[in-house]
Amino acid sequence: MKMLQLNVLFLMIVFFSIVPLFQSNSFEKDIIDLGGKKLSITFIGHATLMMEYEGLIIHIDPVSEYADYSVLPKGDIILITHKHGDHLDKNAVKKILKSNTVIVGNKDVKAVIGNAKAMQNGDVITVKGIKITAVPAYNITEGRDKFHPKGRDNGYILVLNNRKVYIAGDTENTPELLSLRNIEIAFLPMNQPYTMTVKQVAEVIKTVKPKIVYPYHFSDTDTSKLISLTKNIKDVEVRIRNLK
Repeated sequence: MKMLQLNVLFLMIVFFSIVPLFQSNSFEKDIIDLGGKKLSITFIGHATLMMEYEGLIIHIDPVSEYADYSVLPKGDIILITHKHGDHLDKNAVKKILKSNTVIVGNKDVKAVIGNAKAMQNGDVITVKGIKITAVPAYNITEGRDKFHPKGRDNGYILVLNNRKVYIAGDTENTPELLSLRNIEIAFLPMNQPYTMTVKQVAEVIKTVKPKIVYPYHFSDTDTSKLISLTKNIKDVEVRIRNLK
């Protein structure tokens, strides 16, 4: 009887030890060639991403609801677009900090985190060899500006091997967004009323023409409608991943 109990205990220890490992490896992942250098993108959920590039780990809007951050790699760079709870989670951030981690956000993020670099719209900095530009992220539809007012929140453009990766944050199809060009990869939010409608995202794709587009933060929005609206746009690939 004792032997049976010991065996059961052993199996339970093994099971609960591998569950976090399984969870940390169960996300969809793409590896993209950026002119001979590889960018690995892990799609954690909603607006939460993790990237690996040239040995650097970049976490974007880490939130504990979507991952067990105690088993994920520590971040070299943590990008936070704004202070809303589905983008900024102080406890998740704590779990992926190293002694030399650089946190990038806006002034609201700095107020919560303390040691973040606060970027204003239009600011450009270089962190660990990566050029980062803060792009305005805000609502333009009447009545929605209360969600994301102009001048407060950031999207980010990262320059990786001379290729631009754009993480839009929570925004609509603002003039600043529609003016972007030469974007290699774009993450575009798509959930009315907080961010863009399907038609607004389609307009961004038609105007900006990123080479690869990932709709994200899309909740229950029907992503097939975006595929239908953009199927005839040349030289753009729309990829749907689990980013509700």
